[in-house]
Amino acid sequence: MKAPRRPIHAVSTWVKRQPPKVKAFLAVVAGMTVLVLLRAIVHDHDNLFVAAEAVHAIGISVLIYKLTKEKTCAGISLKSQELTALFLAVRLYCSFVMEYDIHTLLDLATLATTLWVIFMIRFKLESSYMEDKDNCSVYYVVIPCAALALLIHPSTSHHLINRIFWAFCVYLEAVSVLPQLRVMQNTQIVEPFTAHYVFALGVARFLSCAHWILQVLDSNGHLLVALGHGLWPSMVLISEVVQTFILADFCYYYVKSVFGGQLVLRLPSGVV
Repeated sequence: MKAPRRPIHAVSTWVKRQPPKVKAFLAVVAGMTVLVLLRAIVHDHDNLFVAAEAVHAIGISVLIYKLTKEKTCAGISLKSQELTALFLAVRLYCSFVMEYDIHTLLDLATLATTLWVIFMIRFKLESSYMEDKDNCSVYYVVIPCAALALLIHPSTSHHLINRIFWAFCVYLEAVSVLPQLRVMQNTQIVEPFTAHYVFALGVARFLSCAHWILQVLDSNGHLLVALGHGLWPSMVLISEVVQTFILADFCYYYVKSVFGGQLVLRLPSGVV
């Protein structure tokens, strides 16, 4: 007699059997359901942005623990960390010259810890760095973002250079995780601490996306008008959605692995 399957396992098995279009539809429905719940539960939607920064900080803390206690950076993409430092540095510059607020301090703390991670990988734990797996060219990420920023940027009263920098950091943030996904794609096996870190990134980016969408809904679209005219307001929202969906597939397998009691996450071919 077969033991009854866990509900989570039964649902994941059913979802896995569905065609891609059905999976995409289910993902959209799940995302909209969570948005509705967040709108009902969280009254001040600015708290979602703070929550996103907090979850990101937790993810970085897990990464720091891995580097300091296990003395290895295996499975971590140095290129993703460098791209993260780049867009944070540009965003900090924009914050200082355009809209200094509490988010500036949060970005400063995140940049400091990211630079420390880069230092550890480059100079202290370089022997465990999987350079052959971290083979996503940063030029293919940075150059398109820079070109797009030149074409589509805010139409506010700020200096043109500052507006281009602002657009550049928005676009780069959306795709900065791609080298990390490439490393996981190459290895197919993700150890626990790296998996926790990437999952935290996924949750943080979903909360950030939810913050923007709910802010637009609460303002009846006036927020988009405040951002300027043309394609820029739409590109901001698209960038938020893109960076959320980039990690959606990984987060699904992470949750499935956790509920299945697996310490090491094994990714099927072509997942990320």
